[in-house]
This record gives sequence, C-alpha cells and structure tokens, in this order.
Amino acid sequence: MLKKFLGKEKGITGLETAIILIAFVVVAAVFAYTALSAGLFATQKSQEAVYSGLKEAQSTIELKGSVIGTANVTGGAGAKMAQISFTISNVLGGDAIDFTPPSGGALGVATGTANKVVINYIDDAQEVTNLYWTITKVGNDDGDDMLEAGEKFQINVGAVDGGAAGNLVQALNPDLTINNTFNLVVVSPVGAIMSIERTTPPSFDDIINLR
Repeated sequence: MLKKFLGKEKGITGLETAIILIAFVVVAAVFAYTALSAGLFATQKSQEAVYSGLKEAQSTIELKGSVIGTANVTGGAGAKMAQISFTISNVLGGDAIDFTPPSGGALGVATGTANKVVINYIDDAQEVTNLYWTITKVGNDDGDDMLEAGEKFQINVGAVDGGAAGNLVQALNPDLTINNTFNLVVVSPVGAIMSIERTTPPSFDDIINLR
C-alpha cells in the first residue's frame, strides 16, 4: 500500500511540474508578444518620422535669382525702401504650396486671412509679422496660385506707390534705409521656413539689387 501511495505521489509531482512548465511557456509567449508589439510600434513610429521628414523636404521653397528692392525715396541719408521682390520655386519637385495672396492689406500689413503663407520682417530694431504681399507668375504656370513643380512665383512685399494696401515705408518703424541688415522670413504651411538676409547699400537708386 505504501508503494502505491508513493507511486501516486510521483504522478502528482509530474503533473505539478507540467503545470509549472506550461505556466512558464505562457508567460514567455506573453512576453514575446509584448516585445514584438513594442517593436512593431517603434517601427511604425520610425516610418512615420521618415515620411514626415520627406514631406517636409518636398514642401520646401528655394530662392531663384536676385532680391530686388524698389526705393520710395532715393539717395543716401533719408532714402527709404518701399518694396522688396524675389522669385521662388519648389525644391525637388515636391508637393504644391498654396501661395494665395492676402485678401486685404492696410499700411503694408496683411489684414485678410486668405493667405496661408506668412512673410515676416526682422531687423535689429523691430519685428513685423504678416506683411502684405502679392505674386507675379514668371514663365510657365497653370493659372492657379499653387506653386508646383516647374513653376516660379515672384513675391512682391509691399507696394511701390503704397496705394490701399500700403508699402514697407508704412509697415516699418523705423524705415528700411541705407546700410541696414534685415531678414525676410517666408513661413509656408508645410516645410521648413525660408530666411532671406540682405544688407542695403550706402545709397539707393530707384531699383536696387540687394546682395
């Protein structure tokens, strides 16, 4: 009888060992599933970051050609800049960028909300946000205000004669005069900003090539 009982105890011990082994297998499977899920999640986030970076690069604009200033008052001391113009294109043939101009302006600052691209002015004395600007399409275009691959837009910040929208003389205080360093910052809806830094010459003609 004692041997029979001992035999039964051996059977119970083997069953317990099997249960423990199964528990270890289940725990290992759960851990492996968790690790795999975390890896897949990290991979997905990495892909999203890569695609986001590509989208940023494809939606960046670049400067084409010179930056041209138009003076309101010419000469040396007392000369004032009224308008700054530059030409841009789409980098790498990326996504189209909406360059719908501001729907209104006053004293050189945009008042309408149609524009998705914002142009800011910065120098040592001031920062003026959301300047009024217009576009002139250069060369091939399909008639809309979307800057697409192969297209070039001339951006005109301020107006030469002021008019209803105003010009840089009205927007800036102090005015942009001789021997001043300034930045125009073009902020598009998607993509990196474009900063244009120039220094005005010691004397203004009617038309100035800003280098």
